[in-house]
Amino acid sequence: MIKRTEIGSILKGQVALDTPVTVMGWVRSFRNTQFVALNDGSSLGTLQVVVNPETTDAETLKRITVGASVCFEGQLVASQGKGQTVEVIANKVEIFGDCDPSVYPLQPKKHSLEFLREIAHLRPRTNTFGAVLRLRHNIAFAIHKFFNDKGFFYMHSPIITASDAEGAGEMFRVTTLDPKNPPLTEGGEVDFSKDFFGRAANLTVSGQLEGELAALALSKIYTFGPTFRAENSNTSRHLAEFWMIEPEVAFADLEDNMNLAEAMLKFCIQYCLDNCREDLDFLATRLVDEEKSKPQAERSEMGLIEKLEFVLAHPFERLNYTEAVDILVNSNHNKKGKFKFPIEWGTDLQSEHERYLVEKHFKKPVILINYPKHIKAFYMRQNDDGKTVAAMDILFPGIGEIVGGSQREERLDKLTERMAEMHIPQDEMYWFLDTRRFGSCPHAGYGLGFERLVQFISGMGNIRDVIPFPRYPGSAEF
Repeated sequence: MIKRTEIGSILKGQVALDTPVTVMGWVRSFRNTQFVALNDGSSLGTLQVVVNPETTDAETLKRITVGASVCFEGQLVASQGKGQTVEVIANKVEIFGDCDPSVYPLQPKKHSLEFLREIAHLRPRTNTFGAVLRLRHNIAFAIHKFFNDKGFFYMHSPIITASDAEGAGEMFRVTTLDPKNPPLTEGGEVDFSKDFFGRAANLTVSGQLEGELAALALSKIYTFGPTFRAENSNTSRHLAEFWMIEPEVAFADLEDNMNLAEAMLKFCIQYCLDNCREDLDFLATRLVDEEKSKPQAERSEMGLIEKLEFVLAHPFERLNYTEAVDILVNSNHNKKGKFKFPIEWGTDLQSEHERYLVEKHFKKPVILINYPKHIKAFYMRQNDDGKTVAAMDILFPGIGEIVGGSQREERLDKLTERMAEMHIPQDEMYWFLDTRRFGSCPHAGYGLGFERLVQFISGMGNIRDVIPFPRYPGSAEF
């Protein structure tokens, strides 16, 4: 087994000076046929390796190019040069993988994010995407730690399902039928009884319904898995494949749900500030440079670190949907016709409305509750007014909705009544209704779009840049 010392541990001062080390990584730059900047992904920073051109084979020196994978053995010493405190004096060089600099697309210069999406298989080697991916890992770990420490059980919900949890019908079909010659019913429809599962099946849009089944036995569970939406949207906030965190809690109401979600979001932000500061500082500097190219009116009032600390320092504003609509309708922004979409009671709020409430009116995260029932899913608990449901959406600056949830409808008669209104076949959902027939109880839960949280904490402007290989309309590369 190859033994190596990670560059991250060296740069953190965890390796004593005058220690023999073996370092491996990819060359970021090679100056004066002597100074190599080496990165292995364990940290943002590069390690300077000093090669002696007089004792290193000339052919080997030629192969030390940007992008090449190289192993150096040598001594860790204090650096006399500027820009680094330590360096490695190499006494042995081995090239693992050559890289032709004339065709290698990642050169030591700034590349646009659009260009890097075209080479998503290589973009993790850049500082920006290395930082984002390390941050993504830490946020995922923080989520698992948060729920584990609170006594939740992690449940894997199915990826292939026959139900549409959201009722929107925007699902990807899973089938083994011959697309050129599928079996047909007498009525000329595709006969899915001949398909692999004996019925029509899709990729899941949510693990919530299955999560409810587990919560009504284990009390506190959460799912964390991939979800898929066949929504033809090309915005900076949407993906066709993304990850969702969905806790479900028995014996909980809407207030408990809001408290849990706020605590979880703040825990994740604090964890990243405590454990990812080097990457966050880099992304904060990157954001400042990016903001300079925007018109003054579109620039953020806060830097990235300041924004994260601000969210931690303030309780989230909680208000009813009805109050929110009143604020929006009576705002100068609306009176001057600056909203693209009309706003009135009963309409689903658009991103511009959500961001106005967060960024202009309250200037902090907002939890909206008690939405009109006709714009929400069938499983949300109906309020006594007969018009609204006990739903909640958490709105963040720059993002809009980041969490959506509700107290669930635990009353069988109310649930079946609502399903009938929305034309949801009860016979196909017998398993879900059984939880209301056999020992039902008040319960609540929510869904957090993982990529939107990564986007918020990283400050990246487009959600396609916070997932390793983005899937969106017209693109399923790599």
